[in-house]
Amino acid sequence: MYRNFLKRLFDLTASVIGLIILSPVFLVVTGALFIANQGKPFFFQKRPGINGRIFRIIKFKTMNDRTDSQGNLLSDAERLTPAGAFVRKTSLDEIPQLINVIKGEMSLIGPRPLLPEYLNLYNDTQRRRHEVRPGITGWAQVNGRNAISWEQKFAY
Repeated sequence: MYRNFLKRLFDLTASVIGLIILSPVFLVVTGALFIANQGKPFFFQKRPGINGRIFRIIKFKTMNDRTDSQGNLLSDAERLTPAGAFVRKTSLDEIPQLINVIKGEMSLIGPRPLLPEYLNLYNDTQRRRHEVRPGITGWAQVNGRNAISWEQKFAY
């Protein structure tokens, strides 16, 4: 119980301080993406959190909503804005998730929240990731991000 309380206290304190320190960067990126995305600097997506409860993760919107002549979204590469490419490359798109941490939906460190459509693909061991709050960063991000296999990501 104390361990959970202390972790939550640390997450909350560090997130508030981090958001204050990063507020100039947050405001500049928000402004650049506001311009690049016709007034929509943020992207919200449903993700499973602790106990599998769905929450809305907040990220900077790095892609526009351009479509082809049939109304289908263009590929990710074609929709990535120049400002968005920089934000992704520098991982600044994760800053708004500090708000998710403050709200208690996420932790600073923990398994990354995957999309809800993956929930029914988990085995019993993989389902255990929902016993804790999802994190902004975790083992997989520190140890290779997309360069490691799904099996390796789920092992931790």
